[in-house]
Order: sequence, then structure tokens, then C-alpha cells
Amino acid sequence: MIEITGFGKDYGEFTAVENLDLKIEEGEMFGFIGPNGAGKSTTIRFLATLLRASRGEGSVNGHSITDDPMNVRRSVGYMPDAFGVYDGMKVWEFLDFFAVAYKIGRTQRKQVIRDVLELLDLTYKRDDYVNGLSRGMKQRLCLAKTLVHDPPVLILDEPASGLDPRARVEVKALLKELRRMGKTILISSHILTELADCCTSIGIIERGQLLMHGPIDDVYRRIQGTPTVVAQFGNNLDKGLSIIRSNPDVRDVQIDGEKVTIEFASPESETGNLLKSLVDQGVEVKNFGIKEPNLEDVFMMVTKGLVS
Repeated sequence: MIEITGFGKDYGEFTAVENLDLKIEEGEMFGFIGPNGAGKSTTIRFLATLLRASRGEGSVNGHSITDDPMNVRRSVGYMPDAFGVYDGMKVWEFLDFFAVAYKIGRTQRKQVIRDVLELLDLTYKRDDYVNGLSRGMKQRLCLAKTLVHDPPVLILDEPASGLDPRARVEVKALLKELRRMGKTILISSHILTELADCCTSIGIIERGQLLMHGPIDDVYRRIQGTPTVVAQFGNNLDKGLSIIRSNPDVRDVQIDGEKVTIEFASPESETGNLLKSLVDQGVEVKNFGIKEPNLEDVFMMVTKGLVS
């Protein structure tokens, strides 16, 4: 559905993105992760046909970005990281303007506008002026205008930027619903918690280099490495720590109140043997479980070069 091969972009002597290869399958929600200035927006603008590549090729929905940009635009709903709304327009007029731009007929436009207003929960704002909307409502409206031509691909650059926590939750729920409707979604963000529970695959980019990408479960498995256990003990913490530190499989121990984080020395380390030793020697174990990696762990390990 989205494919990039050898994409690079230079601005004078500065290389913003170098030799990026990426493939996103139909129906995926792909999280494009990286700090500000990493090359996310440059890549996204190339996909949206707003930027010419210095080198490399790309396609969206089977259409070449270089040779067939008009069909790419028909296939894509693009939401930039900084967007504007037109003062003096009502919400429905704003959507109608974009529907006309996509050459949607008058009769069909009315139904399309009703549908996207209902989907984005903006029906009650239909006759409000766009410049009077809150930031969260403007964000919804901008997402609504990307949907008026029913594109199979959505490219969303920092769609939750600047929103309050409630609005971010609402945006995530909308994205999940759009994926259930069959949309292929590329969403960029530098806020990892926005993507952790809604993406099927991710790519990590820093300084113009795509460091890792793939299905999110595969990425987690690749960085799993040595096991880490989080344990909690009763009133005999000192005894528990003594047993842990004497275990040859344990590499490091961190203490935070009653919580103890235990890092093992190798992937083959038997965490169950340590638990058995603790119990057999009378230590009160309230909790003992493997710590699963999260997106923040993935990002830090990959960008520090600990995983390739």
C-alpha cells in the first residue's frame, strides 16, 4: 500500500533523510517514531507529493509518487503537523470547500459532509464558525477534511500535538475506528505513549536514518534481550536482596521502595530458579514477574545502538 525505496532528501549540504526503505501493508497502522528534526515530516511530505526526492522512489496504493502524483493525491488523506482553518467559514462550509476540490458532486457532497461530521462527532458543530472552535475541535475538523474523498490511505503528521489528555484519548479512539473501517494509516509522533496501544507496526527514525521497523510484536521480541524481573517483597527485603545478589545469573539490581528490578545476565537465565530460592528460604514474595518492554524501551535501546 505504501512503499519507499532508497529515499533521500538534501537541503544544500544538509541531508535530512538518507537511503530510507519502507513498506507498509494494506490495513496497517504504522507508527513513525522519532524526535523532532529526525526526518519524519520530510518523509511524510514526500509521500504526500509535496516534496521532491533528491533520490529514491516511492508509491502509494500502486501509484508512483514521482510519475503519477495526481492519483497518489486521490488515494491519500493528508493531515500536516501545522494546519490552518479559514476564518469566516462554518464547519460544513469548510468541509464543502475540500469536497469541491476533490470534484465531489453537489448531491453527494451533502451526504459526505453528514457522514464525516457524524464519524468525527462534529454534527452539533455543523453551523459553528471554524475560527471559534477549540484546538481539539479544529484537530477533529482537519481530520474530517482528510476523509471527504474517502481515501484508502491516511498520512497523519503529529495528529495529537498540543491536545489535552482527554482530546488525545479521543483522537486515538478515532484512529482505531478508521483502521477498523479498512484504512491504512501512517501516523508520526515524537510522543511514544500516543502510539503504544494503537499501532500494528512501527519505524524508528533518527538523524535521517531509519534504524528499525517492522510489526510491533516482532520489534519487541528483537529487543527483549536478557530478561528483567520486577519483584516486590514483604518485611524481609534485606534477606531477599542478599539471595538475589548472590545468584550468579543476576547482573544488576535496582531498588525503588518495596519494588526491586532484577536484570539477568543472559537470555538463557532461569528466572524461575531465583523465585524458587527466595520461596524456599522463607522470603515473602508479593510479586515476581517479567517486565515487558514498551515503546520507550525500544526507542532508547535502538537509538543508543544497543539493538540493530
